[in-house]
Amino acid sequence: MLLSLSIKNYALIESLETDFSNQFSVITGETGAGKSILLGALGLVLGNRADLTSLKDKEQKCIIEAQFSIANYNLQSFFDENDMDYDDKTIIRREILPSGKSRAFVNDSPVNLQELQELGAMLLDIHSQHQTRELTEENYQIDILDAVANNGDLVNSYKNALNAFKATQKELKTLLAEKENLIKEYEYNSYLLNELLTANLVDGEQEELEQELEQLSNVEFIKENFDRILAIANEEQVGALINLKEIKIALQKVSGFSTQNSQLLERLTSSLLEVEDIISECEQNNEKIIADPERLELVNTKLQTIYNLQKKHQVQTITELLVIQNELDAKVIRVDDLDNVIHKLQADLNSKQDKVDEIAKSIFENRKKTAPILIDKIKAILSQLGMVEANFQFEINHTESFFTKGKDEVILLFSANKGTSFGLLKKVASGGEMSRIMLAIKAVLANYSKLPTIIFDEIDTGVSGEIAIKMGEIMKEMSASMQVFAITHLPQIAAKGNSHYKVSKRNQGDTTVSELNLLNSEERVLQIAEMLSGKDITESALQHAKALLN
Repeated sequence: MLLSLSIKNYALIESLETDFSNQFSVITGETGAGKSILLGALGLVLGNRADLTSLKDKEQKCIIEAQFSIANYNLQSFFDENDMDYDDKTIIRREILPSGKSRAFVNDSPVNLQELQELGAMLLDIHSQHQTRELTEENYQIDILDAVANNGDLVNSYKNALNAFKATQKELKTLLAEKENLIKEYEYNSYLLNELLTANLVDGEQEELEQELEQLSNVEFIKENFDRILAIANEEQVGALINLKEIKIALQKVSGFSTQNSQLLERLTSSLLEVEDIISECEQNNEKIIADPERLELVNTKLQTIYNLQKKHQVQTITELLVIQNELDAKVIRVDDLDNVIHKLQADLNSKQDKVDEIAKSIFENRKKTAPILIDKIKAILSQLGMVEANFQFEINHTESFFTKGKDEVILLFSANKGTSFGLLKKVASGGEMSRIMLAIKAVLANYSKLPTIIFDEIDTGVSGEIAIKMGEIMKEMSASMQVFAITHLPQIAAKGNSHYKVSKRNQGDTTVSELNLLNSEERVLQIAEMLSGKDITESALQHAKALLN
């Protein structure tokens, strides 16, 4: 329940602090006095969007703070799930800064608007003329049925099952599209893959083949130079090796005379061994060099194949070609694998649809069973409100479509008088009838809803006299199980409140301010008398006011 409300620098309100009772409270005041401002402030606490026009003084921040008693409403888990600090007496604070930025806090912990809206929806219901119009909408009619049918858990289970079904359905749709595309590309991918496989590519072989091609293309030139090397090295009289050996013999003869000569001999000996080894390898290479036109043609063909594939796939190396080969291989194999995956996914989808259908069927059965019970309860209250012949009919059709709260299409039909045919509520009910119907529904829902507080904003539109008295009594009865506020222009309803608050505005210097005051007994008599007769309060109005209060 709402314990207190504090407003600073909001619209016409400079500063306001008010405590509330847990029973039936009425709020009255002249048109334009600021009743809508109070609702606007509470709307901000519930998570409505804010803007700079809300600030009375544009240089100061606006602060709206509401304290709620929530000990009896099982909200601990919501606080835990949203990482909020729980307190039996929870304070919600909303701040609007001069910069236009808005901040929200729950028990001094910052929260975002979505969290605030979710919490607010569990604490307070502001019933306005807009919500009366909502009564004609299918979703609202379904919510009423589900509240009385206690379908909350079933609807949540349905939503979870539907989300799982849609996720699987989306996954299956994606795979089917992928398969269709792969099938279209299958032949082309297979052709590209076979082309790469036929090339029998080996990572790193391109460089080896290019070297081999270079050698095979220059056999005569290479052999000619190797022959020259060997001739120079091994010529009988003046060969390089023979001369080096002669130099070695001469150094051997003088090496014993100095360390320097000995070192020269060692260096020459080492060099001679290296030269002999080089000449030996030159001889071996020379023997291997054979003109091989067939091998030349083979190497040239293989390299040309590699170059063509690189150009086709717009890459530079065999490594990149092998990556493409693996990707193509995976795509070709994927077509076969997808059939198995799709088959399993289709079976899973069917199973999930069966679950959704099963839950939706239970929701439908509960709604059909509850509809006549709800209608009887609404009619019983409406008969007290002067609509003795009013009757309703729920048309509930179980469809094949998946809606957010089941598979049902719901139409609420209404007949105001005996013998008249049923018609759509929004077409056949007057404004006054709609107000009474909505009050009856709210009164029924009070026995099923866990909502701690409801505010009726001029639900008395289009009614007066004895009907207004009865509406006040019904709201007072509702306050036995929940906190009820009524913003009203009717003295008959105002008189039924356990507490009576008056909204008024006055001039303060160069500005106008709104105030909210709790009336005492004498002030209350005067206020109701004024509602009866206007500013010029008559003695009969005072007596009538006292009679209404008694």
